[in-house]
Amino acid sequence: MPAGRNLSEQQRRRIAKRREAAAGQARQGIILSHLGGRLEVEDASGEVVRCHARANLPQAVTGDRVEWRLEAAGGGVVTDLAPRHNEFGRADANGRFRPIAANIDLVLTVFATVPETDMSVIDRYLVAIELLGLDGLLVLNKTDLPPANPERLSRMTAIYRELGLELIEVSALTGDGVDALAARLEGLAAVVVGQSGVGKSSLLNRLGGRDWAATGDLDAYRRGGAHTTTAARLYHLPGFDLIDSPGVREFNLGHLAVEAVIDGFVELRALAGQCRFRDCSHRREPGCAIRSAAESGEVSPERLRSYARIVDSLR
Repeated sequence: MPAGRNLSEQQRRRIAKRREAAAGQARQGIILSHLGGRLEVEDASGEVVRCHARANLPQAVTGDRVEWRLEAAGGGVVTDLAPRHNEFGRADANGRFRPIAANIDLVLTVFATVPETDMSVIDRYLVAIELLGLDGLLVLNKTDLPPANPERLSRMTAIYRELGLELIEVSALTGDGVDALAARLEGLAAVVVGQSGVGKSSLLNRLGGRDWAATGDLDAYRRGGAHTTTAARLYHLPGFDLIDSPGVREFNLGHLAVEAVIDGFVELRALAGQCRFRDCSHRREPGCAIRSAAESGEVSPERLRSYARIVDSLR
């Protein structure tokens, strides 16, 4: 029998009066997640209430700071969104930018020994991070498993380290490297992104010390994992906050102009102004400083090919 049926009429009236007194009082909170058309809002005391948003508000995302009010009938309503310090997101199917998380200190781009990840896939995230002015951290997961392509993975991690990008190697299964990652995240709010199957939710659970998020079974982990996260959700882990985001096959940059992509490749951007032609495509034109640098080994040919793949996808 539902607990509500055990309440006396006097208790019901008392609860109703408390709700009426609380209704209309503005509260501050943070968006933990979306559940269909509802938002999970956490207030300063740690209480979580399902709310709906006023129709005139912009789209709220996980990590947004909001003002909300309790409703006498139960639940709450989000009445205002605080300005965001920053946001991370990608393009939707129509090429419009869609935020995934707000007010973050770090973006963790997770890839794995299996399934094999093409460099241009990781570079899509790095372009978005760079153009949004955010700090990023690369995380190589599943180091307990032999890589699908050892030579390519070794070359890729070497290139990123030569670029000065921070990269931490971990195993969500054995825990190797997880303490170092947790220490790096101390006191921060971070969002975890990456392709489906790289073990983002498994890593979150290992960092948190218990099963916070749904994961696939061990066989799925070894094959390349499974798509288990369906909506971005914020978790308060020991020492830091982590937003788990849904995995995708391809991180969509369709909201970007082709000309903007070069600015996401820091080492190529520095050379672009030295090309003979201002509208150089960095493919076949004579006097291309970027192509010359790739031929001499000053920049990695793999990164130039990655840039070309991303540009082709936008065209």
